[in-house]
Amino acid sequence: MSMSSSGAFIGLCWVVLWAYWLISALSAKRSVRSGWRWSGGASRLALFIGVVVLIHLVGSRQFFAGIPRARSSGAVAASTGAIVCASGVALAIWARVQLGRNWGMPMSLREEPELVTSGPYAYVRHPIYSGLLLAMLGSAIAVRLNWLGLWAVFFLYFLYAARVEEGHMTRRFPDVYPEYQRRTKMLIPFLL
Repeated sequence: MSMSSSGAFIGLCWVVLWAYWLISALSAKRSVRSGWRWSGGASRLALFIGVVVLIHLVGSRQFFAGIPRARSSGAVAASTGAIVCASGVALAIWARVQLGRNWGMPMSLREEPELVTSGPYAYVRHPIYSGLLLAMLGSAIAVRLNWLGLWAVFFLYFLYAARVEEGHMTRRFPDVYPEYQRRTKMLIPFLL
């Protein structure tokens, strides 16, 4: 796969993910308490605008002025990155489908939540975060290695959000959630 076709494919993967996310968010249960300061619609809009601005800044030449650009080299990196990105997007969508109406913005609480432990949740407790991180890693491998810095920022954020959410889940499901934590990893099967 050439670098230009892998870039187009990766862009398509992200468009499919965001389109599915926005459409499926319409059927989510009502939020009891949001992890965000603003209510649902405002926080989603602010997050979307923030991500678009961040992507624009990171993609601009001025953002990396003076820093050597680390481009992924060759067709092997482009193909590998595209496969990793598509795998991450597929994992995130699979996890989102499995959650159904229980999905919410990071660190939010839903009305009448259910503990989902099937599908990808049988392997990791936060497969949406895992899938997004995998998709970002694939994008960096295929397009520009400088994106690994942004990946690290998201990794730290997702780690923080997962810990906050696990506190909520432990309080909500005190009899079953600790056992679920013991048998599954947080983000990476068998490792973390």
